[in-house]
Amino acid sequence: MGARARVTRIRAYDRKVIGRLPRFAWSLLAYNVAVIVWGAYVRASGSGAGCGSHWPLCNGEVIPQSPATATLIEFSHRLTSGLALVGVIVLAVWTYRARRRGDPARGAAAASLGLMLSEAAVGAGLVLFRLVADNASMARALFMAAHLMNTFLLLGALSLTAWWLSGGAAPAPRAHPRLAAAWLLCAMAVLLAAVSGAVAALGDTLYPTASLTEGLWADLSSTSHVLIRLRLLHPVIAVTAGVTLILAAPRLAASDDAAGRRLGIVVSISAGLQIVAGVVNVVLLAPVWMQMVHLLLADVVWIGFVLLGAHVLRVDAVRPVRSTSTAA
Repeated sequence: MGARARVTRIRAYDRKVIGRLPRFAWSLLAYNVAVIVWGAYVRASGSGAGCGSHWPLCNGEVIPQSPATATLIEFSHRLTSGLALVGVIVLAVWTYRARRRGDPARGAAAASLGLMLSEAAVGAGLVLFRLVADNASMARALFMAAHLMNTFLLLGALSLTAWWLSGGAAPAPRAHPRLAAAWLLCAMAVLLAAVSGAVAALGDTLYPTASLTEGLWADLSSTSHVLIRLRLLHPVIAVTAGVTLILAAPRLAASDDAAGRRLGIVVSISAGLQIVAGVVNVVLLAPVWMQMVHLLLADVVWIGFVLLGAHVLRVDAVRPVRSTSTAA
């Protein structure tokens, strides 16, 4: 009886620990969003070179001594990013121990870990190649675009991990080919808008303007720096992608259950709010706080759209069959 009681207690403890895994996954997702938004502050405030060209050390030190404000900002971002990496490692190991082979949460957790490692590599590259502070090269723009793309893919993987750990059904895109194609096209539009936004934000940081009129003339001038002229592309791409989501998200979930339809409406409303935030950002000449809000909303829209795709493309999604009979 003693041995049997111990086994029962161990199993009960295991179930309790495993039951905490979904909550940990959602909390880790929220934490990563906060780290990403703080990273926008690091870039927008010009603090990216706060630790010099040293990585992982900060100005050649493990803990900077008598740091300047920029150093504190950059060092805090490195610390929070390091904790995010540790959290994703824990998530991956925990998920592999809690779920069986073939569970989609395992694949999403593994993808999260791989993308987190590549996120760290891109961040290190920005520092080591000195693509920070006042660097206005196209190499920095490309790095920023790659960084943002990787960030969104990471958020998508973390979102799917949390979703499937919380009981979401396995995906079956082949069972819903039209929906899968529509979702993929919309996802590509969102990613393109995000990448163009990263380049536009870099241009706003490096070449601030005193007025909206001055900024518009600079955007249209053939003599302006390429990063200034590229800023004009983002509003066009972003509004197109936003309107597409506003119209497409409810339609993607139109034939789904009530939960799917609600999720579609949430994504549509979030996309509308993001367009408004973009307009406000332009009118206010992209202040640091508004850039952070703009990025936060972009993250929310992307996470919501990824979860919408997971829900409507699940293996047990039931689509209503239209009757061909007519009423007598």
